[in-house]
Amino acid sequence: MGACKSQPRTVGGMIEGLALRCVMVAFLSLASACVHMPSPPREARPMVQVQRVHQDPYRWLEDVDSEPAMAWVRGENERTVAALGSTATFKQTESAIRRALDANDRLPFVQQLGQHAYNFWRDPQNPRGIWRRTTLASYRSAQPAWELMLDLDALNRTEGKAWVWAGASCLPPAYQRCLVSLSPGGTDATITREFDLQTKQWVQGGFDRPLGKGALTWIDLNTVFVATDLGPGTTTSSGYARQVKRWARGTPLTSAALVFEAMPEDLGVDARRDHTPGHERSWVERSFRFYVDEWFGVQPDGSLRKLPVPDSAKKWVWRDWVLLQLREPWRVGTAAFDAGALVAMPFEAWMRGERPMPQLLFQPSVQRSLSDLDLTRHHVVLTVLTDVRASVHVLTPPAPLATNQEWLARVLQGLPSLSRVAVSAVDAHASDALWVTTLDFLNPAQLWWVDASDTKPVDQASAVIKTSPRYFDGNRHVITQRFATSKDGTRVPYFLVAPKGMKFDGTTPTLLYGYGGFEVSQLPHHSVGVGVGWLERGGAYALANIRGGGEYGPRWHQAALKAHRGRSYEDFAAVAQDLVAHGVTSPKRLGVRGGSNGGLLAGNMVVQYPDLIGAASVEVPLLDMRRYTKLLAGASWMAEYGDPDKPEDWAFMQHFSPYHLLDEARRYPPTLLLTSTKDDRVHPGHARKMAALMRASNQAVWYYENIEGGHGGSANNAQAAFMASLTFEFLWRNLALE
Repeated sequence: MGACKSQPRTVGGMIEGLALRCVMVAFLSLASACVHMPSPPREARPMVQVQRVHQDPYRWLEDVDSEPAMAWVRGENERTVAALGSTATFKQTESAIRRALDANDRLPFVQQLGQHAYNFWRDPQNPRGIWRRTTLASYRSAQPAWELMLDLDALNRTEGKAWVWAGASCLPPAYQRCLVSLSPGGTDATITREFDLQTKQWVQGGFDRPLGKGALTWIDLNTVFVATDLGPGTTTSSGYARQVKRWARGTPLTSAALVFEAMPEDLGVDARRDHTPGHERSWVERSFRFYVDEWFGVQPDGSLRKLPVPDSAKKWVWRDWVLLQLREPWRVGTAAFDAGALVAMPFEAWMRGERPMPQLLFQPSVQRSLSDLDLTRHHVVLTVLTDVRASVHVLTPPAPLATNQEWLARVLQGLPSLSRVAVSAVDAHASDALWVTTLDFLNPAQLWWVDASDTKPVDQASAVIKTSPRYFDGNRHVITQRFATSKDGTRVPYFLVAPKGMKFDGTTPTLLYGYGGFEVSQLPHHSVGVGVGWLERGGAYALANIRGGGEYGPRWHQAALKAHRGRSYEDFAAVAQDLVAHGVTSPKRLGVRGGSNGGLLAGNMVVQYPDLIGAASVEVPLLDMRRYTKLLAGASWMAEYGDPDKPEDWAFMQHFSPYHLLDEARRYPPTLLLTSTKDDRVHPGHARKMAALMRASNQAVWYYENIEGGHGGSANNAQAAFMASLTFEFLWRNLALE
């Protein structure tokens, strides 16, 4: 529940939603206000020539924990901290961000499990965090009474470990036993142990999954599905589970019965169990690659039956219905449905091989897309984006099940019209209640309790049960939405947060953030780091909605896949040029920032558009696209970027591989590279090698590698505040020119 809601638990969702998601999520919370301002046309840029294809003098830095590599890391860290981390402004920013992250009055998001609301919490006394619970009635009060369930700092002291919380899955309807996952230092690889919520202890002899990228899934109290690394031959080439097994309590993991085995070249496999009363079902989900998977229903005799729907569609099986969000056009009988549409079919009839006509529940348009879908007891709740502005729609199926009756649809009225909205069911099995989080760049989160069955407009006075405190002054800036024009004429939206009364003379230091990949929409957010480290200093902040993301549905994402990747960078450059053309800033005062796939974006801005920007923060990035498939989870992303081992793919990939595009004879804008030793998703070798190459050609480059933290960059609030402050100190120093 809350602002940073996870993807569905498929292998694809596990990896990038998991989806190479935005970095430093600890600072994000969600938002927007919008005005259209057209962009002037711009000239095309020349093709950047590849400088190095076969040379790789720094491959030794890919050996993550080797002494030579770590000695290099420590040297770079010392240099960067000495240059950026000792100033008064750095310490002031770090302290302010840390205070906000540790504040006792910040909004505690919860997950309801039975009669209790559960929350994971970090503060100065609990840097690794505590898992705690309260009653729902107590949670709605100003000072909830929390009951401690698990103390990670105490656990680490007892076991001599550095565990980081990775979530818990609890068995309904009793919610007495949970499968708790822990990560060593923040890696994607985790362990899972069984925990008893009544005794608040680990279950002796209970389910215990060893370290690996995978999961346990409850079937019933005495049985689980296990999909994880079980030794040679049990993982795919991407490093994810290849097998799903059924594991009975009290038996060794080695004796677990095989349910399904994927091919070695597949992305991975997972399992899930629907515990909805009267609709209990088990599923195996085989992911061929990103955006393509097939679901198999596990029959009582253990056999598997495929759900006969398009493999490329997003899938939900909800009570009596199959819901599909289409990524490609689909023709069924005489009907044709567009990519991006949401359709529904009766589950039992469809599984029997009958083909009643699917019902259209959502029709996309050039400006409208389906951003999210949530399920309550009786309703399907959609979050719809219209030019990146959210509205919430409640759909109700006909009852009893009837294929010739229309679903009822209405817009949830009463929510703020210019905020970002995040919706999550409170208890999808038992009620139609929704948690709704609203916020924007300048106003912190409000948490609403909304009944999806109530047809009256939402009353804000009674529905808002908690509001996050303000940690920076949001009254000094104003939010607008603008549109730039990309090289091929595509209209690209972006949000601008600018100081009130700003002179449009090109003098305002401006930070431009983007991502542009994996269907991940960059929606407005509320960032304490940006507010404290950038806006309060007088800077402007822009968020670009470039192709490759999901802001306009599948077409927006698919427009920048593989050979068309350059469109993401052209869109981002168009936004940068629009900011300059309208006098918001100038190239020497414009900084860019991105992480993960956004780090690849920021790296390409450095090497392809060096004259357009004044500095770049490149975080947990992909940069060497020649070897990315050989490094950790890289092979799982070939559907996004291509396969560099295929000459026809490398022919286009080399033109967005910053490690190969860098020309030692050119001068590039000052660049900060941030990564984590414990990142087992995007290999730290990308950032290491790029920093070493830039250093060798006397570029203005800084590098910092957190020794733990995983793909999120940090394992606790202190690390998060420190790394964010490095970024803002570096950017302000290079962009706020006198």
